Amino acid sequence: MVNININDILETINMIKEENLDIRTITMGISLYDCASDDVGVVCDRIYDKITRTAENLVSVGGDIEKELGIPIINKRVSVTPISLVGGKYSPEDYVRIAKTLDRAAHTLGINFIGGYGALVQKGFTVNAANLIESIPYALSETELVCSSVNVASTKAGINMDAVAKMGSVIKKTAYLTRDKESIGCAKLVVFANVPEDNPFMAGAFHGVGEAESVVSVGVSGPGVVNSAIRRAGQCDFSTLAEIIKKTAFKITRMGQLVASEASKRLGVPFGIVDLSLAPTPAVGDSVAHILEAMGLEKCGGHGTTAALALLNDAVKKGGVMASSHVGGLSGAFIPVSEDAGMIDAVECGALSLEKLEAMTAVCSVGLDMIAIPGDTSEEVICGIIADEISIGVANTKTTAVRVIPAYGKGVGDKVEFGGLLGYAPIMKLSDYSCADFIARGGRIPAPIHSLKN
Repeated sequence: MVNININDILETINMIKEENLDIRTITMGISLYDCASDDVGVVCDRIYDKITRTAENLVSVGGDIEKELGIPIINKRVSVTPISLVGGKYSPEDYVRIAKTLDRAAHTLGINFIGGYGALVQKGFTVNAANLIESIPYALSETELVCSSVNVASTKAGINMDAVAKMGSVIKKTAYLTRDKESIGCAKLVVFANVPEDNPFMAGAFHGVGEAESVVSVGVSGPGVVNSAIRRAGQCDFSTLAEIIKKTAFKITRMGQLVASEASKRLGVPFGIVDLSLAPTPAVGDSVAHILEAMGLEKCGGHGTTAALALLNDAVKKGGVMASSHVGGLSGAFIPVSEDAGMIDAVECGALSLEKLEAMTAVCSVGLDMIAIPGDTSEEVICGIIADEISIGVANTKTTAVRVIPAYGKGVGDKVEFGGLLGYAPIMKLSDYSCADFIARGGRIPAPIHSLKN
């Protein structure tokens, strides 16, 4: 017989009602290897049929669990095998047709996003990968729910600078083609190093090559809960603070484990992972920046911010890993600018710069995320931003990523409005100095010496 503590129940209810605790996403991963064909019409039919058949009950099951357990489940999503790996000889135009098929399947299911329109090119390009990357601006401008990611580096392979250079061009073109919607196409495009193959969060989610036929994974969120716990603790020392965060992360992750197990059972697919990342939103009380400020910083971005974030990220991982047997994805603290009210405030008042954000990414879960930059930023500067961030991931054997939006027709002092979970972002100032000659060298930056572990 299970002993139920009434205080635990009341605490969980308070977390949900007052502190914005939620399940950020249930994401079903689906393998598309058996959809391969040289005939793009056949492959599109197979992809649509398999996705809509496999994930047919995803939204309804998520809704039922939400009602029965009283736990908000914000998004229901699907990730698929990286499309460049689905066998067949496809032109860029063929890939756009496949993207539209993914979009149609997502609309049929009623999900929020579908991820996996991407390629893994950390060591070089296949013909299919090159054609898919060429198609990305058109695919993202002609679909609504499709998300794309490209892995350009890993600690084992080094950095494919030819891929970095290509992605600078892709980002610029995507911004232009979606200029009538605040260049929103770039908000659905991520450039990775050391990409995780089981990440349930968009825009970087895809169904990895080592995964089962289909799996269900959960991404939890709870910045407001952690913030409240820290504020209640008052002026304690760092060891005590870390313990408080660990215990809070444990409670949050246990809720995610419960939802993931229940979803797995009802959908009849294996349970993949719980990603215990603190994923913020623009809502008041749901900010990672405000957690750092609760630790004693006057403003996120001031001196001490990186140390505070390192403590937070480590404690979240330690607490979460004890709460679930299968922790994966990114798991830690996200620092997207447009999706975090505290980060937006810090940028607007001048406390938080791109350079400080870059330093913070060395100790958090992802990278330079949802950052709006001037629309006239050159391809080479975008490539330089990507290269800097990706090198942090490669050197530190961690996942890093870049999701920047060169907002067409806008400059420093303006802002872009996306709405919903994507929020809004002030345009951030960049360095005026060129890196064009550096990017033009091409080739690969070799893997670091500590990659030789065998």
